Amino acid sequence: MKITELIHQPEGRRIEFKESLPTVSDLAKTIVAFANDAGGELFIGIKNEPREITGIAEDDVMALEEQISNLIHGHCYPVIIPELSFHGIEGKRFIKVQIYRGSNLPYYLKSKGKLAGTYIRVGSSNRPADAEIIAALERQRRNISFDSELVHDKPLADISLEPFQEFFKEKTGEALTDATLRKLELVKDFQGSLLPTNAYVLFSDCQVKQELFPYAKIECARFKGSSSHEFLDQKTVDGNIAVQAEAAYNFVLRHINRGATVKGVYTESRWEYPVVAIREALRNAVVHRDYSLAGKDIKVAIYDDMLEITSPGKLLPSIDFNEMDARQSDIRNKVIAPVFKKLGIIDQWGNGLKLIADELKAYPEIEFKWFERGLQFQVQFLKKNYKPDGVAVIAGESAGEQYCAKSGLSLDQVGTKLGLSWEQVRPMLFACEKPVMIRELMTVMGLKNRSKFREKYLTPLLQEDILAMTIPAKPTSSRQQYCLTEKGKLLLADIRKTS
Repeated sequence: MKITELIHQPEGRRIEFKESLPTVSDLAKTIVAFANDAGGELFIGIKNEPREITGIAEDDVMALEEQISNLIHGHCYPVIIPELSFHGIEGKRFIKVQIYRGSNLPYYLKSKGKLAGTYIRVGSSNRPADAEIIAALERQRRNISFDSELVHDKPLADISLEPFQEFFKEKTGEALTDATLRKLELVKDFQGSLLPTNAYVLFSDCQVKQELFPYAKIECARFKGSSSHEFLDQKTVDGNIAVQAEAAYNFVLRHINRGATVKGVYTESRWEYPVVAIREALRNAVVHRDYSLAGKDIKVAIYDDMLEITSPGKLLPSIDFNEMDARQSDIRNKVIAPVFKKLGIIDQWGNGLKLIADELKAYPEIEFKWFERGLQFQVQFLKKNYKPDGVAVIAGESAGEQYCAKSGLSLDQVGTKLGLSWEQVRPMLFACEKPVMIRELMTVMGLKNRSKFREKYLTPLLQEDILAMTIPAKPTSSRQQYCLTEKGKLLLADIRKTS
């Protein structure tokens, strides 16, 4: 970007403006924060608000250069070498201090030491790094990821991987043997013992995962209107991370509308949001979130006017959402990402952002925005033509009434006939649009007890001929899946007609 364009950019993660040389402390904080993050450019001689080139006196320029270099050398550690350049516009001189992302992380103020003097860039401000962030910076220096670190105090025998093993076999056709676990680095040899990694725990559904990673989950919510004051529906997706994105995606599909458009002699259905882009954003949120940040989960919020996905962890320094068409690739979780690729959940490296960008082109009525909010990354899909006076429609509500009429039941009698409320029937229908395994259905419904799930949900829908088995001759087959019958498809079609 040309200097004339740069100086009109807003202050942010990689750019800052100062009318005059800041205090030693403020300058040092900015320098170490840039070096610890994505690098950055500090302009001296340019006022930020309002943006104005105030300039530096010609006689002071050379002295200021030496002063800046000495301050950085004397107060920042490890050594940071700035790149200083002088520029002039309309007869006014200013200095650009270019700081590149460092390789000897973390950088900090000498006077405060590493624990108190490490700073990171959050938006346009410099924030002190806590112990978690400092540990993350040290891992980056050693080129290791949090998900690859060993869990020393939890033996493998205490961590059940059974649901994931079945899922892995279904998706890859391979058994998840000890050799495969080693190859995928889900387990590692350590002093004669085989120990699990953090990634191994995250792919489990056991109590250990809840103890170590209670926030490795997705909180989904559908709100009334355009604020978060009133819930219409909410769901916690807390199973193993391999199935979380799809469960959250199914929640989204239940709460967004699908209409029809006529093209020539054909009628084509179309979701109100770019669902391929949303699914990719959800997968990215799970694969690339920062699992080392305690107390933070992924959040999916659906409002009348937009859909929002928030993921723990700042955007990786090498990724620029302003260049979504470029095939960018960087990996925070070096064990989890290859496993997801092997499972076919994510595509080739660097393809995700382009998939989002490509589908957005077919949705000119949707505006895509992204933000770094503190230590979280957020994307929004906004309806450009949203009218606050519009009435929000909950997908399938009228369809439920239509189904009841066709089956000779009142809405209240659905509970009597099936043992289920309409709100419980609806997510099962969406999940079974394509053949699906029982464990995936249990994840969608947020249940873990297979016997109770069969008794309460699966058996009534099978008996009413709404769902069917793909292998009816072998009800207990390990390859058994469940799908919609013609009756079930009719019910789902009614939902979509009224959505």
